Amino acid sequence: MSFGADTEPVDAVYTWVDGSFPGYAELLQAHAESAHDRNPNRTRDNLDLLKYSLRSLERHAPWLRRVFLVTTRPQLPRWLDPGAPGLRLVHHDEIFEPRQLPTFNSFAIVASLHRISGLARRFLYLEDDRLFGRDTTLADFLTEDGRIKVYAKLSGTPAGARSADARLSPWNLALARSNLLLDRRHGPARRRSVKEFPLFVEQGSWEEFQLQWKEEIGHTLASRFRSMHDLAPEHLYPYHLLATSRAVRVPLLRAYRDVSYLGLGNSALATAIGLAWLRWRRPKLYCLNDNFGDRPNPRVVARVQRFLEGAYPEPSRFERRPI
Repeated sequence: MSFGADTEPVDAVYTWVDGSFPGYAELLQAHAESAHDRNPNRTRDNLDLLKYSLRSLERHAPWLRRVFLVTTRPQLPRWLDPGAPGLRLVHHDEIFEPRQLPTFNSFAIVASLHRISGLARRFLYLEDDRLFGRDTTLADFLTEDGRIKVYAKLSGTPAGARSADARLSPWNLALARSNLLLDRRHGPARRRSVKEFPLFVEQGSWEEFQLQWKEEIGHTLASRFRSMHDLAPEHLYPYHLLATSRAVRVPLLRAYRDVSYLGLGNSALATAIGLAWLRWRRPKLYCLNDNFGDRPNPRVVARVQRFLEGAYPEPSRFERRPI
């Protein structure tokens, strides 16, 4: 396949939630059972990261056809124009069965993205804290013969034998569970963490992934929050493709050159250094992950907001125009 002649569309799918939306905190509290379930880092939207991610997408990934924004009804970012060209808002009740709602489980949401009506055969899944830092092309995601590129880290993931280890976080439990399933299907192996990079999905192999682990995906869909019975699609899917020669690993040096991660904690100094490094490094894609905890430092929040506005000052077509 030559990218120059490849005209098949690729869509982008974002997941987003605003924990401060009226009624959401009460709904979450009514179903939550643990501190992990109540973690504000996973639902906070104090930086408008989605707005800046869409600005970065419009500037650096214009080859993407449409954007689908998946969220819980009736949420909508206050700045978003729902009638913007190339945008479609998708609520959870369009892709889940009623008995599975409400859901607060990102693994379940990712496992259900293929149910979006009208979605292209190939799509990118992005969390709202992923931003494009430089121009990208399809070649950053696919090889010329159509295999998906996997960007991995140096760090490893918990072995499948730890899939029942209650000392692990829900995220690491899902990684261990996914590794257990991969070991059973493809043989034991040590697997690295996947970098915070958009997940490229091809619907044919995604359908196979769904059928291969239908029962386990069913358990995941039934979990309102991340649980020890979940699998992590963003880990299981690319490693299944690697094991079946339908994906290739990007060399580590390139993976670290092109993809960066910055955890946003409450240290003003650490944040200033991290943002300065991003300005200098200019990775193709990077993640600004909320690690603020219960009480974000307002000085740090303001600094990150200035960074984002300076990096992406021009509104995208997805934003409401001033009246």
